[in-house]
Parts: sequence; C-alpha cells; structure tokens
Amino acid sequence: MTVSARTARSLLLALLVFCSLSAARDLDQDEAFSLRQQGIILPLEQLLHSALGRYPGATLLEAELEEKHDRYEYEVELLTVDGVVREIKLDASNGALLKDEEDD
Repeated sequence: MTVSARTARSLLLALLVFCSLSAARDLDQDEAFSLRQQGIILPLEQLLHSALGRYPGATLLEAELEEKHDRYEYEVELLTVDGVVREIKLDASNGALLKDEEDD
C-alpha cells in the first residue's frame, strides 16, 4: 500500500468514526417509556404543548426522541399555518428549547 493510499484510508476511517460519534440515536417506544417511568425525561405530551404553543394553529408532523451527546432530545416537526415546516428540538429532561428553525 502506498503512502497516499494509507493516508486516504486513515482519513476515511477517521471520518467514519467522527460521523458515528456525532450521530443521534433514535430511541424506540420501550426505551422512551422506561426513561419516562424513571423520571429521566418529561412526558412527550407536556413538551408537545410547549412546541405547539410557539406556533398557534400548527400541525404536528413528526416527533422523535433521540439520544445525542449524552442528552435526550425531542425533535418535533411542525407545519405552521403559513405552510412553513419548523424543526424544534427540546431537552427531554427539562423542556429547554435547544433549536427552532425552518426545516428545508
């Protein structure tokens, strides 16, 4: 193997490791239920009320619980009355707003 091939292979491996570390992991309903029962996360219904309150009349498109950087986050997608899709991220443990932006 040549030096440039080894360098390219090393860079590819480093990129794969970085991507796997930065990616969020979606939790299934059993994991979410267990975390809720343990008091680690707030109920989705409570945080949905908060998210929908930001955009009165909006329609819920999707809600997911993710584990990202050792934190649980609810990712909520809403369709506003103006026809804009918003992506809202909330800290699942305390409801703090992490992100609110137009989704592309």
